[in-house]
Amino acid sequence: MSQIDLNGKLLIAMPAMGDTRFAQTLVFMCAHSDDGAMGLIVNKPAEDLRLTDLYAQLDIPREPEARDLPVHFGGPVEHGRGFVLHDHGYHSAISTLKVNEDFAMTATLDILEDLAGGRGPQHNIVALGYAGWGPGQLEQELSQNAWLTVDADYRLVFETPDAQKWEAALNKMGVSSLTLSSQSGRA
Repeated sequence: MSQIDLNGKLLIAMPAMGDTRFAQTLVFMCAHSDDGAMGLIVNKPAEDLRLTDLYAQLDIPREPEARDLPVHFGGPVEHGRGFVLHDHGYHSAISTLKVNEDFAMTATLDILEDLAGGRGPQHNIVALGYAGWGPGQLEQELSQNAWLTVDADYRLVFETPDAQKWEAALNKMGVSSLTLSSQSGRA
């Protein structure tokens, strides 16, 4: 196992992030091991895409009580594949990855069917695509000060408006974005 365990943590993109797809992103880490890492961007809703659009594309009937939620850009890998980050109270009959005591992730169609039926997890983020790193890649990016890490907070992930999540994660660390430099270095 890696020396650091980022499962269930949040990655906060630093201002000097070279990849514009990750500018001011907050990534929830679903899996992290010596084999690599996988996370979902939780603060970037996709433009002009709602959950009802996915139901229509997948021919999933929608009950009137089903909530219409934004769909998020989960990351640049497999952007046609859906993932749902949710509270720990929901478990798919097919497959749910328990991240920790507060969070789980499901990537099977049945969760969308449950959401369309007004069932499913109360708190969730539906995302297309994910952020992925090969073995040692994320650790290298961390050593280059591309990311800050902070414990994931249920309220921050599910209840804070998307546009405020990045700053809220920094505030949780006692840092303001105004004090962050776009230059990185090592002492």
